[in-house]
Amino acid sequence: MNSEKKMSRIKAFYIALAIFVAAGVWLFVDVTNDRTVERTITDIPIEYINESSLTDRGLMLVEEGSDTSLDLTLEGTRWLISNVDRSDIRVTVDLSNVDSAGTQTVSYLLSYTDRRFSNNAIIRTNASIYNATVNISELYSRTVEVRCELVGNVADGYSAGQVELSHTELDIEGQAEDIDSVAYAKVVFDIGDDAVETVTQDLTIRYYDEHGNELSSSGIHPEVDTVQATLPVFVTKELQLRMNFISAPGAREGNLSYEIRPGTITVSGDASVLKDVDSITLDTFRLEDLVNSGISSYSYPITVPEGCQNLSGVTRATLQISFKDLTFADVTTDRFRYENLPEGKSVEVLTEEINIRIYGTAANVAAIDGSDLTVVVDLSDYASALGTYTVPATVETSSGSDVGVSGTYEVRITIREPDDQDTAVPEETPAD
Repeated sequence: MNSEKKMSRIKAFYIALAIFVAAGVWLFVDVTNDRTVERTITDIPIEYINESSLTDRGLMLVEEGSDTSLDLTLEGTRWLISNVDRSDIRVTVDLSNVDSAGTQTVSYLLSYTDRRFSNNAIIRTNASIYNATVNISELYSRTVEVRCELVGNVADGYSAGQVELSHTELDIEGQAEDIDSVAYAKVVFDIGDDAVETVTQDLTIRYYDEHGNELSSSGIHPEVDTVQATLPVFVTKELQLRMNFISAPGAREGNLSYEIRPGTITVSGDASVLKDVDSITLDTFRLEDLVNSGISSYSYPITVPEGCQNLSGVTRATLQISFKDLTFADVTTDRFRYENLPEGKSVEVLTEEINIRIYGTAANVAAIDGSDLTVVVDLSDYASALGTYTVPATVETSSGSDVGVSGTYEVRITIREPDDQDTAVPEETPAD
């Protein structure tokens, strides 16, 4: 019994193998022999190229009456024909040589997007059909007004300017019966609800007759596909007038008494420009310059943000400024230091003491004595010098002393070559 089942399975295996081999042989013969088959592919789209050359001649292609697709009967090997798809076939009609109006035939070019298919491998059995029918018309043009319908609103506290269109007139082309009925073009500009800044959009063009009825855009060819519309949105704001104060030792902003008149101005401008603006900085003021100037009143022009309007009409502001507490004092110091000593030379500071004028609040000035001040001489420019010189000096205050130094200072020094017995002089040597 088991032997019979085993023989049945073997028999079934060989039958399946025979079918598979037979199919393989049939497929091999079908692919490699010269046997051909036909196949008709329908509705292959026609692509018109160089249509702009018609416009140059005052002509246009009219879709009505022109072939938009065609059917092709192809012949080739079964393998190739079964693999051809409509998307593999490209039919193009070149309009560059069409120079007159009317219905006419123009040759088309057939090509394949897949290199396996070619006119050598696949033959058109309806080869007598080489032409496509095209309907060519005279091209007419007109200029029409562009209107804008505004939809939406601006937010409370904001105002809108006039709508700005990239085209207030539009050149359109087409057949006379298509464009003669166009009275005007229109775009719909929807700025949304509660607009708070300038809105810009590219809008679709619509066409209307003299009675306000919308027309089909088919057959109407505008010079541009869209019209750009911009609605400026303005806001009115009161801006604070400010100064940019730069503090220095002994001259701090916290010690100031000042007033800017006027303190504010009212401006109007594009909401997007003024969105994050709440003040106008008149200028930069260095407070150490106020110490020695003796001037307490300054005038500055008021410059509003670009594109904005100064509604207040005031073009200049006045700054009244002084220190609340400013004291001057003369302090004598005998502390000197030199820096950048020329290599291989020695320096003697001849000045024994110097009187320094300092300023600051009364409390800060009173806390300073001569030990808090050091006169510093920079010898960088004296690398090749020998002899006695009067050189400029700066004054340093000890760390934490909030006082300023007024005036300029000089120190008398002698630069000499050291004797053979002299020991090396360090680069920075205090001479007390």
